[in-house]
Amino acid sequence: MWLLILAAIGFLVPNGIFVYWLFTEYHGLSPVLHDKVALAFALDAVLAVVYLALYFSRRPPGSVRWPWFVALSLLGGLGFSLPFYYWLNLRYPGPGS
Repeated sequence: MWLLILAAIGFLVPNGIFVYWLFTEYHGLSPVLHDKVALAFALDAVLAVVYLALYFSRRPPGSVRWPWFVALSLLGGLGFSLPFYYWLNLRYPGPGS
């Protein structure tokens, strides 16, 4: 149950801030592309998703495969996808578990 609580917090808080920014302070893509810190953070997050997807493709934690992890990461970020992906794999363990 605690994994679902972490996933909910990871989905609601960062995505809530993003949605708020999108509707109140978004002024086009140009300012975002000129913000070096934001670009570095986004690149770091993308690399983390790629590294974790490679890891999960080689060592799956259960029967839910790695493309689901990537889809969950695109939907809600790493703060959501990691706990939810692990919860799914605990719920549906692999055949060797």
